Amino acid sequence: MELREVEIFLVLTEELHFGRTAQRLYLSQPRISQTIRSLEDRLGGRLFERSTRRVALTALGERLRDELRPAHDHFRRAVLVATDLARGVSGELRVCVASYAMAGPWFTQIIRTFEERHPNCRLTIVEEYPAPYGRLHTGTYHLMCHRQPIVEPGLTVGPTLSQEGRILLVRAGHPLAERGYATIEDLADCAVIPRGDIPQAMYDAYFPPTTPSGRPIRRGAQISSTSDILHRIARDQLVHPTTASFLSYYHHPEVTGVPLHGEPPAESALVWATDFENAAIRAFAAVAAEIVNLDNTSC
Repeated sequence: MELREVEIFLVLTEELHFGRTAQRLYLSQPRISQTIRSLEDRLGGRLFERSTRRVALTALGERLRDELRPAHDHFRRAVLVATDLARGVSGELRVCVASYAMAGPWFTQIIRTFEERHPNCRLTIVEEYPAPYGRLHTGTYHLMCHRQPIVEPGLTVGPTLSQEGRILLVRAGHPLAERGYATIEDLADCAVIPRGDIPQAMYDAYFPPTTPSGRPIRRGAQISSTSDILHRIARDQLVHPTTASFLSYYHHPEVTGVPLHGEPPAESALVWATDFENAAIRAFAAVAAEIVNLDNTSC
């Protein structure tokens, strides 16, 4: 078996979906299907049971997965360790922020300090909303700034980037803006963004399906970007639970924020794929922990 075949097989055992496997590996779905059929022909047995509704591993598929996974993980770690020793903190480090509000108020200082200390490492910052964790597993991004809770196999949750009180973004002149505060109970009279590609655990924490009294919270139209959220709020189509720093990075003249009472602070953190950890990731995480802790100590 070739290494690419092993990767396709193992990712499919995790996703159990040909389309998601193709997206995660940046391959076409026919390529995934063709590779699996070729493996099954060479091995002489079916690895997956397929139907129009589900994909499931056969007993042969389970045995092959269990035999291949440790060897594949060991191979990837060996390559990463060797690369780490050869390069040190160099090359390129790609950091994704789902939104700059998730990166926290010290993010610019973290970037500046990292670049001063590690001039041989080229830092690339990309904003992608929503930012699915799959981009970490494929190596598209090395690090991600994301809201807690982060619940995903194969990820390491690093230092905390921020802890902030929550606010609710509403249209200027909205009754909640006039009142000066909001609660989760108020969301039953509004609409919030649909989940889309937002990780389930985080979505449930910020956009519960019902209020504490059991009233349903409506989902609005699908959104395409952070600016799209603002424009829909201004048109009174949405309200948006977030943090105060959101308004430091994004602004609309007809959108304002009010405190969201009764909710715990929102926490964001650095996260990366455990198997891809390297010297540059560790160095960036160390700088982030140092800067955030320094600022908290001075406060």
